[in-house]
Amino acid sequence: MDTTGTETIGTLVVLGATGDLTSRLLLPGLGRLLSEQPERRLRLIGADLAPRDSRQWTEVVREAFDGVGATGPAVEHTVAHADYLVTDASSAEDLEQVLASTTGIPAVYFALPPAVTSRAIGALHRITIPDGTVLALEKPFGVDQVSAAQLNRRLTALVGEDRVFRVDHFLGKSTVLNILGLRFTNYLFEPLLNRDHVAKVEIVYDEALGLENRAGYYDRAGALVDMIQSHLLQVMALVTMDAPLSVHATELRAAKAEALRAVRPYAGDAVAAGRRARYTAGSIGGRDLPSYAEEQGVDPDRQTETLAEVTLESTTWRWAGVPFVLRSGKALDAARREIAVTFRQVPHLPVGLDGVTAPTVLRICLGPDRMVLELNVNGSGDPFVLDRGRLTAEFGAGRLNPYGEVLHGLLDRDPSLSIGGEAAEHCWRIIDQIRAAWQAGQVPLEEYPAGSTGPEHWASAG
Repeated sequence: MDTTGTETIGTLVVLGATGDLTSRLLLPGLGRLLSEQPERRLRLIGADLAPRDSRQWTEVVREAFDGVGATGPAVEHTVAHADYLVTDASSAEDLEQVLASTTGIPAVYFALPPAVTSRAIGALHRITIPDGTVLALEKPFGVDQVSAAQLNRRLTALVGEDRVFRVDHFLGKSTVLNILGLRFTNYLFEPLLNRDHVAKVEIVYDEALGLENRAGYYDRAGALVDMIQSHLLQVMALVTMDAPLSVHATELRAAKAEALRAVRPYAGDAVAAGRRARYTAGSIGGRDLPSYAEEQGVDPDRQTETLAEVTLESTTWRWAGVPFVLRSGKALDAARREIAVTFRQVPHLPVGLDGVTAPTVLRICLGPDRMVLELNVNGSGDPFVLDRGRLTAEFGAGRLNPYGEVLHGLLDRDPSLSIGGEAAEHCWRIIDQIRAAWQAGQVPLEEYPAGSTGPEHWASAG
């Protein structure tokens, strides 16, 4: 019997338990969650090929929990009930053994490379899995629209769509609710967020960090897939979607999928809509970086971009014609993580008012979470000379870190924060059009020095 939504998870199985993702993100996130929920009781099974035993696994768990100051009865219970099984994730026999060791409803977290995850899903098809089993997958979800659709069919043949968690730690619950709360609970803003009043919207995630030893994944993904396809399109959906009936999983995921269905390259021109570049040698904060092409593990012939910018539009009554600029890059001069809504200029400026007359900009910052409204005000000296004013409001910080929020939803079987199957396919459809133009050589791969704002002739994103 499917009990989805009525019972919490009894056992969390982590496939890939000895990997970096588990030790660096999953276990600390779990520790934070258990500290906040002392009544929760959870078994934790680590599964991987590495020849460890349960005692060694328990030490790893304890160290990760201690690293985030996790304490309390839920923490102690999980540590006391932590087991480790040597497991080949592509073996049906091994996975059957793991699932037979679970109690209550199991959640299986694939902390594995995509190719291994695919083989593990194939192995699960050869066994009978417990009723109510939940499956959680990391990005990338497929490699294009076709493979994402195929993966969706394989997953939903195992469990229902509401028991598939496509993880996006980028959109934690507090960030999602900040955007939705600002849009749908303030009559001041919502009537203005449309094509009649907005000139453009920028969704930017620029980093000062370089490759940081991630060549194995990043050199095959690049900025377009790593950030824009995986994360920034989800942010765009939250900005462009109509108000859902509720913020419960079914309504929220449906509203996001409908919003993404309407997205296309700006003016339907996939060539003009995208720009790409990669960094050359430079310096950031006194630290010298080699060129991307010379980073360890990089294949220069792949022509992987480290800075991507795409201009999209939402072909809806509300947003048609408004450019949405999504940009993300590495090794830039400064980190910038925000949604910037630029409103239209006033139709007429009365004669006699001088000074700063820039358009009003609403900035929703994605770390630290805050809102900044930039507008023109009378100057402190001559009242006829305008100056720039800023109104700032801090958003409430969530109690959990991003992976704590991911695991909270997973263990309560609440898929509100996970990406729906249809939405995942729409994201690839959008990106595949732009990527095809890049792969055909229709858009050049430009260069920029590490520590700069990007190629010189690119206009600043904000």
